Amino acid sequence: MRVVRTVAEMKAARAANTGLVPTMGALHAGHVSLLDAARRENDHVVVSLFVNQAQFSSAAEFARYPRDEQRDLDLAERAGVDIVFAPAAEELYPPDFRTWVDPDEHGLEAAFRPGHFTAVATVCLKLFNIARPRLAYFGQKDAQQVEVVRRVIRDLDLDVELRVLPTVRDADGLALSSRNALLTPRQRDRALALPRALETRDAARARELLNGIDVDYVEVADFEPRVLAGAIRLGSVRLIDNVPLEGEDE
Repeated sequence: MRVVRTVAEMKAARAANTGLVPTMGALHAGHVSLLDAARRENDHVVVSLFVNQAQFSSAAEFARYPRDEQRDLDLAERAGVDIVFAPAAEELYPPDFRTWVDPDEHGLEAAFRPGHFTAVATVCLKLFNIARPRLAYFGQKDAQQVEVVRRVIRDLDLDVELRVLPTVRDADGLALSSRNALLTPRQRDRALALPRALETRDAARARELLNGIDVDYVEVADFEPRVLAGAIRLGSVRLIDNVPLEGEDE
């Protein structure tokens, strides 16, 4: 496995039939499911490790995001990754950087995190251009992010195919997330209310079950597939989740 730190190195290392798994590090079993699929379906696998500060609502939130590069590298090597692209911020956002991709996204996460999807769309476009993958892998847990990336690929005529894999959950039902590591034991127990509420597949009932928890939203979203999505806050930690509603009548 090769670790690449610069855009120039990554471009030089590009290969045909590549699968790309974009991440912000703090890898977990959900990421491993993406890496495993990429390994099965491509001759070469690239994973990016880049904590994109532009996606965060504040400097404090960015600073709190969990980081353990050596652990990530060990996990990536075990998963059979060929190249880890781990650039410094200055590599992707040099001092004179000023071009952003605006996906014109509204509602749900966009309402609570202004500018978030502009950062997502921009960094994904950059990664696609730098690595030139055939396939790009994302998890269903970030359903709105998937919709934004799908639109960027379509609207900008990008030569990359999106692969979306099911949400990976712990045995108790909590969706795996890098932010789960920031939860206290009590907060983690309370976090289980979110997947249990969403499993009702009924927005009104889900809101009732989340009574007493700080809820940003619980809404049906007309994505592909249609989902019941929710976001809650437990102290300084914000968690999102969703369940597909394919075949369900609202």
